[in-house]
Amino acid sequence: MLAAILISGTMLTSCSSDDNSEGTSPENEVEAELQKMSLREKVGQMFYVRPECLDTTIHFNLPSGIDGSADDITKIKLQAVNETMKGVNEKYPVGGIILYAHNIDHENQLKTFISQIRALKGSPLLCIDEEGGRVARIGRNPNFDVQTFESMDSIGKTGDPKNAYYCGNTIGTYLKKYGFDIDFAPVADVNTNPENIVIGKRAFSSDPAVAAPMVTSYLQGLKDAGITGCIKHFPGHGDTKADTHYGYAQSLKTWQEMASCEMVTFKAGIQWGCQLIMTAHIGAPNVTGSEIPATMSSLILQDKLRGELGYQNIIITDAMEMGAITQQYTCAEAAVGCIQAGVDIVLGPQNFVQAFDAVISAVERGVIPESRINQSVRRILRMKKNR
Repeated sequence: MLAAILISGTMLTSCSSDDNSEGTSPENEVEAELQKMSLREKVGQMFYVRPECLDTTIHFNLPSGIDGSADDITKIKLQAVNETMKGVNEKYPVGGIILYAHNIDHENQLKTFISQIRALKGSPLLCIDEEGGRVARIGRNPNFDVQTFESMDSIGKTGDPKNAYYCGNTIGTYLKKYGFDIDFAPVADVNTNPENIVIGKRAFSSDPAVAAPMVTSYLQGLKDAGITGCIKHFPGHGDTKADTHYGYAQSLKTWQEMASCEMVTFKAGIQWGCQLIMTAHIGAPNVTGSEIPATMSSLILQDKLRGELGYQNIIITDAMEMGAITQQYTCAEAAVGCIQAGVDIVLGPQNFVQAFDAVISAVERGVIPESRINQSVRRILRMKKNR
């Protein structure tokens, strides 16, 4: 009897200890961190920007080219944090910085630049578009001795997902070495339109059954190297003709047609556990009933991506400086509108300060409830802790 009581007491003590440990669970840590943050700090976490966006002495015109950088920006070659950037950042904290090819010269410069970025307010994560193939900011730089890849299409044609894993892991390994956190890759689009000028060989295949395991294998390769991947461009940019960098593009597919093609790869990524999905700025009029870009559509992001597909992690926009957005919306309208639609991270607004101020104003006026901001920031903080 005494032994039973002792065992029972031990069990009670163990349960009590477990209850106490819940106070330091990851979710409770996220909530505690969120509660300490000011509104500006929370909104800052929802913006990932070019380094140029923090230098308000720079004035440039977009939309950008296919490589994500307009000629006047590439000529600036901003490759270090300057005093103006530090000053702007004091008032405008930022959750992430994305580096483009023109921001990167050589290994020592990149290492110094990243250490400077790490010191900015908001503890920004370092991001890059390093897909392999034609979109490779480091891989296409002759000052870096890294393995390069012809294209994702060439990997898809091998039919072996292990090759996609090798690609993702190789890229992830050198990105980790240089100090990056997030790679906006792989492309999960299915390249079904031979007239497509923006996706093409960036996609693994025109067959979703081939592309899906390639996408998840690439993601696993990145993860095993310590890099967070991002599948793009939801709900699928592979069936378009036009380029959203320059203006309006659309897919005329119905949701049922997308479900049997584009959604195969995105579902695979979601089931694998991807932390980030990037939106496309394409219209899908036979899904939404309008020409609204998917980035601005609550039907696409909330009803379809979160509701129907069950995705619970971060939704990040494609660059908001692209023509498909800037030709239809002001910076303020775009930033507020995409968050209302369900976006968690606003990537690359054309004018960061204006976009940031607009979101703050929208919260203060009750246009966006602060509870909505909190939803996104929880996801972002959770990702940071799970990296």
